[in-house]
Amino acid sequence: MSKLLLIIIIQLLYVPMLTLRTICMVKNLKLFTAIFGFAESLIYIFGLAIVLSGEQKAIEMIVYSFGFAMGLVVGIYVEQKLAIGFLSIQVNINHMNTDLIDILRNQGFGVTVYSVEGKLGERKKLDILTKRKRESELIKLVYQYEPEAFIIAYEPKMFRGGYLTEMMKKRMLIRKKNNNDVSHESLNAVEKTVETIKREAKALKRYWG
Repeated sequence: MSKLLLIIIIQLLYVPMLTLRTICMVKNLKLFTAIFGFAESLIYIFGLAIVLSGEQKAIEMIVYSFGFAMGLVVGIYVEQKLAIGFLSIQVNINHMNTDLIDILRNQGFGVTVYSVEGKLGERKKLDILTKRKRESELIKLVYQYEPEAFIIAYEPKMFRGGYLTEMMKKRMLIRKKNNNDVSHESLNAVEKTVETIKREAKALKRYWG
């Protein structure tokens, strides 16, 4: 029984590691990708070795597959909780709502307003770029002022320029001013690795924090 439980635990650890490795790979965080990839492969080999060692019982293989399926659920939950990345949210409303637009901008959301033509006449479209972790907050604000708003959300793969990019650049400049940057050429191999981890952690924080 303890062996079956260990197999499930290993699989519950394996798939979230796979999820984190994939996220870091997509975000081009090379060192974190390697770290999570190493942990992922180590857990995978360890779990597979347990199943294939000794008598290869059908129950162990079933439990291994069940653990993998449960791990996928945990991986999705982890990805949703981390909510790394950005969303482009389009909000269609019947009229110009300056109160809603002002509230959104005061809350740190970049809002671009368009006049569009719908079936029933002219409508206003708000184009908003936000971090994924603020999606619920944004939608709640919109429905608070516009209960009948039509909302579509996309996940952009690339964006350049605009309000959010400028805001991120300003934050990076402030951080650079507050931190004394040490020249990478003067660092040894261990210190360089630490600096790389810090740099990629900051990049990950920009997506997440």
